[in-house]
Amino acid sequence: MKIGIIGSENSHSLAIAKTINIEKKIKNCSVEFLWGETKKLAQTVAKAGKIPNIVKDTSEMVGKVDALIVDHRHPKYHLEAALPFIKKGIPVFVDKPLCFNSDKGEKFLRLAKETGSPVTSFSIVPKQKTFRQFILKKNRIGRVLAGATYGQCDVDSPYGGIFFYGLHQVEMALQAFGFNVDRVFVSRNPNGATGQLIYSDNKIITLNFIKEGCSCFSIGAVGEKGSICGNITFDSNPYLKGIETFTRMFKTRQEPQIHEELLVPVKILEALARSLKSHKAERVG
Repeated sequence: MKIGIIGSENSHSLAIAKTINIEKKIKNCSVEFLWGETKKLAQTVAKAGKIPNIVKDTSEMVGKVDALIVDHRHPKYHLEAALPFIKKGIPVFVDKPLCFNSDKGEKFLRLAKETGSPVTSFSIVPKQKTFRQFILKKNRIGRVLAGATYGQCDVDSPYGGIFFYGLHQVEMALQAFGFNVDRVFVSRNPNGATGQLIYSDNKIITLNFIKEGCSCFSIGAVGEKGSICGNITFDSNPYLKGIETFTRMFKTRQEPQIHEELLVPVKILEALARSLKSHKAERVG
């Protein structure tokens, strides 16, 4: 299976190429084509990841690849880059987050369904073994009353503000505590921002967006039968489980997550961004 990557400024592009092309961790797959934001970036990633073909225009990949990875830093470029490929029914993995606008995301996913193009998008943080272990232990504390996540995030990032790294904590919360978030609130602090996901059952999950000094992710919860907390340490190859997930979709054309769930984190990030400006709680969706 021949894979193309759009985007080389993101470190994930090289990590994916190395895992597939050099470490040979995924059978019957190879990254064959790359488009980069600049010539230098493309050449650097192609050489280090042993990607044989660099294209000047992404359209050159259409008809030559069996699957596509979109890996821009700023999510506002994601859907436009993937559009010509989903029109051809080609499977697409969009690196986190799926998009920068949920309305455009809904139209994109509707078109993907019409053309039969499998699409997925996710953070690799919930793919780590330590996160999966947290989920197993969480089941022992009964009904969750409150929870919290911690991690790096610059809410003023030039790559989409809270969207750029905030997605990691949002997806951690959704995977651990559910998708039924009703409204959000976020306030700035001297080293980032503190957000709240307020669920329809009144459960509150606090998101700690730390601008400087934080090099890991953590998660905790208090339940009716006790409490639990833990650091999310990364696997030896933190990208492998994610790569296995989307390449399985490429081969089977079976999406690992329903479209409605793909859009929930985007809608939450939109609401968090609005709350940063309004200084008020904002509804999700």
